[in-house]
Amino acid sequence: MGVILSCIGKSSKSMSLDDKIERKIVEMRRHKFGESKLKSVDGIVMMFPMFKEKLKTLRGMFEQYDEDSNGSIEPNELKKFLEHLDLHLKEKEIETLFEYCDIDGSKGIQFNEFIVLLCLIHLLEEPSSSNNSSKAGLERVGEIFNAIVETFVFFDKNGDGKLNKKDMVRTLNETNPRERSPARISKHRFQEMDWDKNGQVTFREFLFGFINWVGIDADE
Repeated sequence: MGVILSCIGKSSKSMSLDDKIERKIVEMRRHKFGESKLKSVDGIVMMFPMFKEKLKTLRGMFEQYDEDSNGSIEPNELKKFLEHLDLHLKEKEIETLFEYCDIDGSKGIQFNEFIVLLCLIHLLEEPSSSNNSSKAGLERVGEIFNAIVETFVFFDKNGDGKLNKKDMVRTLNETNPRERSPARISKHRFQEMDWDKNGQVTFREFLFGFINWVGIDADE
């Protein structure tokens, strides 16, 4: 399974994945984005409808592997999904990946968390010559995942692959100086993303919060 397999087998489970993602984002910042086209928060908000429509196309894939139709992916269903992608993990490794993507701790990967899982695979999995419908679906939304990474990079002012409150407030204020975001709004947005309340937001936490901002379930 390439890089995903190598990093989830480590003892520091979630941190090893977070560290791997941070390094990948720093690499993408250096080699892929260059001078970002994103200039303001308003510009990002204007792209919300596009993000929403593209990400909603993944619901069919989610429902395909939610075999009991209970609205979440359980470990056995996750295993089948990964095998369909030709990603063969040991039981302990599947458990680690499941826990990492079960962000709200509900013991099931819901649709928003499934998107986090897919983005993780998109970022860290090595290219494969095999092809199937699920892989084709991932390829179609690859550009959207890259755009979300670029949005994260836009907020990551110091370029270390994670966000802090200073990053968030600075970006919200600098990109729209005539309408500075009230401190309470900036703080609220940051708290929405900082799931473990450690004062820093990883890309995983940002992605989960960003999906909620886009409102992907608003009209479901």
